[in-house]
Amino acid sequence: MRGVTETDKLANGIFHLVCLADLEFDYINPYDSASRINSVVLPEFIVQGVLCVFYLLTGHWFMTLLCLPYLYYNFHLYSKRQHLVDVTEIFNLLNWEKKKRLFKLAYIVLNLFLTIFWMIYSALDDYED
Repeated sequence: MRGVTETDKLANGIFHLVCLADLEFDYINPYDSASRINSVVLPEFIVQGVLCVFYLLTGHWFMTLLCLPYLYYNFHLYSKRQHLVDVTEIFNLLNWEKKKRLFKLAYIVLNLFLTIFWMIYSALDDYED
């Protein structure tokens, strides 16, 4: 489950960057780009929350602590109502949105790497016993 949700978040982050790149190169209009990005923002937040709770319930304390800043960031964006991309401001904030998505993507790749590492480590540890 952990690897699946991490790869879902990774695919979601790449989807956001592709939509922003298409907008930057004028392959798509701002309304379509914003609606595509906004349609997957809340599911991304929900998956992150479920993953953090899953880590907590299964006793993976390090991974829980690693997921908490991202969960807090998502909660902070949602509570300030800044989680959706505004159609009228998307061109003005395009570089900022791309940087934000790249940092999220790097964070997700780090989490995915650590998740795969811990799964392999656990499998090998069980094999030795």
